[in-house]
Amino acid sequence: MKRIFFTVFILTIAWSGFAQKTEFTHQDTLRGSITPEREWWDLTYYHLSVAVKPADSSFMGSNLIQYRVSEPKQVMQIDLQPPMKINRIIQDGVEQNYTRDGNAWFVALNKTQNTGDVNELLVEYSGKPKVSRRPPWDGGVSWRKDENGNDFITTTVQGDGASLWWPCKDHPYDEPDSMLISITFPEHLMDVSNGRLRKVEQNENGTKTAHWFVNNPINGYGVNINIGNYVHWHEVYKGEKGDLDCDYWVLDYNLKKAKKHFKQAPMMLEAFEHWFGPYPFYEDGYKLVEVPYPGMEHQSSVTYGNGFENGYGGRDISGSGWGHKFDFIIVHESGHEWFANSITNWDEADMWIHESFIAYSENLFVDYYWGKNASAEYCRGTRQNIYNDRSVLGIHGVNYPGSGDMYPKGSNMLHTMRQIIDNDEEWRQLLRDLGQHFYHKTVKTTEIEKYIIEKTGRDFQPVFNQFLRDTRIPTFEYALQDGELKYRWANCVDDFNMMLKVYINGELTWLQPTQRWATLAPELAVKSVEVDKDFYVGSFCISDTENK
Repeated sequence: MKRIFFTVFILTIAWSGFAQKTEFTHQDTLRGSITPEREWWDLTYYHLSVAVKPADSSFMGSNLIQYRVSEPKQVMQIDLQPPMKINRIIQDGVEQNYTRDGNAWFVALNKTQNTGDVNELLVEYSGKPKVSRRPPWDGGVSWRKDENGNDFITTTVQGDGASLWWPCKDHPYDEPDSMLISITFPEHLMDVSNGRLRKVEQNENGTKTAHWFVNNPINGYGVNINIGNYVHWHEVYKGEKGDLDCDYWVLDYNLKKAKKHFKQAPMMLEAFEHWFGPYPFYEDGYKLVEVPYPGMEHQSSVTYGNGFENGYGGRDISGSGWGHKFDFIIVHESGHEWFANSITNWDEADMWIHESFIAYSENLFVDYYWGKNASAEYCRGTRQNIYNDRSVLGIHGVNYPGSGDMYPKGSNMLHTMRQIIDNDEEWRQLLRDLGQHFYHKTVKTTEIEKYIIEKTGRDFQPVFNQFLRDTRIPTFEYALQDGELKYRWANCVDDFNMMLKVYINGELTWLQPTQRWATLAPELAVKSVEVDKDFYVGSFCISDTENK
């Protein structure tokens, strides 16, 4: 009797993502590419100043853009999406002429732009920014009320772009070296933004202005406004680089339960400093800020709205039980301080660098506190969320990220690579080295791939090609014939030759299949073959003559 075995995974998923797109517009290119009007100048500093007006849901303000000229050109692209509009652009006290092409505004600079010069441009703007109907998945501004009727105002723009609410260079490849954020708001409330609070000014018109300074490079979507009836407490975490200031901001009526629940924040810091190296923004501190949506990785201002309970909205996304042991949002969104905020994708297509490593960080958190077996169970459990609908790597130059599989599939790719390395200390050091080598940099997929290959001395390129660029689950095909094992890889990319751990007659054996049939003839006849379950692969027995 011929027996057939095929390991597959139920492809259901909770993550939303972009639908497959095959045609792109002129606006997609203006937003997603390094246009000639972007490439000649490098950001050095922003001073964003915004007055937030709940009465009519409007913003009014300016952004002072400081930049270094790398090539002498005269036309600059600034991004700002409707219904927001630019009112004036000024350089050295002189108004500049500009034209608009959709979301892109092209400034014809009067002043000669000489290579090496550091210049400034003031952009004044106003309008009623797009309202987010389902933050954080739908970008924009949320105008909410808390339980006591106080205004509760937040911004979320990942994917849709920072230019939804402020004028900037809206492409991830370039970041300012530092930034000052000055937010004006009703005087009975408080704004919490990125970096450290320098001062709060009392204005004469019933408003206050909070000035927050970011001392490190910051990506555009990581900049945020959070205005509410906040209360605050502070603690110091004794970390790898010394004292780390940790500040917590929650609505007044949630203070008691937040103080208890947020004890998971220093637990997170301990685990991730172990795995990834020192927290990347000691100069700016760490903040956890309550918001009326699940959460987001705003740099040094991580936002939280998970109901002060473990899991993700009370659910364990892995189905393993381990997801109920910790607060998903505290762990996942804070993990992005390492991958997303310190190490930032060069292009939206490379977003897997953010999401795969930090979906995997959930497993590392479980590993640190409950052990390696628990971590593996959690990671395997997330396979139920994989669609294999399209590639994890997106399309470059058009602001188009890959599949939502970048979370669970990317995590399982990294988990599989950990099995191949088969040395947990070497694996931990690789993760720490990534954090150090790409510290505060924007990076491309190819740079991450090359670094891992060179650092480990293992040819992981076919593995990256399979899991990032293809939608198929690689399948280990085998046959048992006359006591021998015949095997190969199928359903895979060209040259796929990933090492695989299998158990032959219950004994651990390493194989390195290719797409050509190979034969293993051990001293004892092969009676059983089992693929190690921590490899994200399928298995298919096409014949078993021993048991006919």
